[in-house]
Amino acid sequence: MPADPTRRRLLKTGALTPFLASGWFAGLGNLPRLTAAEVNLRPTAVRFQPEIEPLVRFLEITPRDRLLEETAHRIRNGTTYRQLLAALLLAGIRNIQPRPVGFKFHAVLVVHSAHLASQHSPDADRWLPLFWALDYFKSSQASDVAEGDWTMEAVDENAVPNLEKAGAEFADAMDRWDPARVDVAAAAIARSQGAHAAFDLFARYGARDYRDIGHKAIYVANSWRTLQTIGWQHSEPVLRSLGFALLKHSGDNPADRDALSDRPGRTNLIRLKEIPASWLGGHHQPEFVREMLETLRHGDWDATAAMAVSLLKRGSGPQALWDAMFQASAELLMRAPGIISLHSCTTTNALHHAFQHAADDDTRRFLLLQNASFLAFFRDDSGTPRDLRIDTLEADPAVRPEPESLEGIFATLSAHPTTAASRTLAYLDQGGDPAAFMDLARRMIYLKGRDSHDYKFSSAVLEDFHHISPAFRNRFLAASVHWLKGADLPDSPLVARTRDALGA
Repeated sequence: MPADPTRRRLLKTGALTPFLASGWFAGLGNLPRLTAAEVNLRPTAVRFQPEIEPLVRFLEITPRDRLLEETAHRIRNGTTYRQLLAALLLAGIRNIQPRPVGFKFHAVLVVHSAHLASQHSPDADRWLPLFWALDYFKSSQASDVAEGDWTMEAVDENAVPNLEKAGAEFADAMDRWDPARVDVAAAAIARSQGAHAAFDLFARYGARDYRDIGHKAIYVANSWRTLQTIGWQHSEPVLRSLGFALLKHSGDNPADRDALSDRPGRTNLIRLKEIPASWLGGHHQPEFVREMLETLRHGDWDATAAMAVSLLKRGSGPQALWDAMFQASAELLMRAPGIISLHSCTTTNALHHAFQHAADDDTRRFLLLQNASFLAFFRDDSGTPRDLRIDTLEADPAVRPEPESLEGIFATLSAHPTTAASRTLAYLDQGGDPAAFMDLARRMIYLKGRDSHDYKFSSAVLEDFHHISPAFRNRFLAASVHWLKGADLPDSPLVARTRDALGA
């Protein structure tokens, strides 16, 4: 899409539009005035629902160094948390190219993670995650401008397919990797289908290939979860952005070649038919978990999915397999801390969420098998891991389940994460309160976090603590410290700025 010179000039000059001054910026008369041409959105750009468009435009044109203060002023004058969350998501959708599905596009991917963090924070910190995400959006917006200034265009109304055929048209266009057809079919789905029916379709395609290290599946899960909060009426631009993101690839059309990233999806679509009809009612036995975990440590993408099917045939239920996969991702983070291993955790979180909420049985089977295959890719791509195992991590015998021990864990975490993991395990095994640990972990993210992955990771693993079976929770949470934040790190400057803006 062509660049938007108006937006580029606004970002460079830091100018604000005068038509907002009528009630939104009382007391800010010292700001420079703009012409009507400078504030008008490019005619071909997509527009949102009239009740949210002005707030989105406010986020787009307000300079980064004033956005938090101006937003606080709006909150004091009636803007709600939900309105701001919706505007933040849509501003990212319109202004940031979703390819690659990562990098600057994390401004969109992280919105739901910031929302989860806000939900679980104490009242005094409630706005910190969302204000961090607002500032991060401005950073990503500036990067997008520097890289060509992509803007989502309005949908081609003449090409929107018959609404009754929207699902079939979308699936065929996705199979053929056809972006133009996917775009208009996604719009038709938003107009004709409810959230649940559409979710199954997007969830399957979000998991079909390993490109972008799981970000496609993460985008599906996080965008849907945000739409559940802000309302399905905002779904059309989100689904269009999502469809465009899911088609990310390099080289020739994937439909015409046999790329490694596509092999698990093609194989598992066939393999899932081998799973017995009674699979959801299977048993949870420790040996099933151990066998799956051991295969995830050594097997390739084909062997891991094959083991999952084998265990289901032998009577295992899916929870045993998810227990192994949650542990495998946390173990990988412990053995090789880094971006790749981190995304094994956040991708497992996303695919598990999709597994929980998909209605179609084949889709649920596919998501489980794809996660097993992806974990083998994550393991192989993470480099040379240390010889650590989550099931043999030793607890520090000197630690007691007391508040002082909890504080000591976060005091040593930055310099000695493996020691902090051993102390966390001891604290939890001896009856320490996991909720107290998670509250402090979240607070460290609010105060110290500077990267989108801090929010994405912490929101995912602290949620998944409740999804893994009780027998494995303590070790899972202990391993997670390898990407949490220590108390010795400096506070983010956005913390003081947010509190000053809100008068806290």
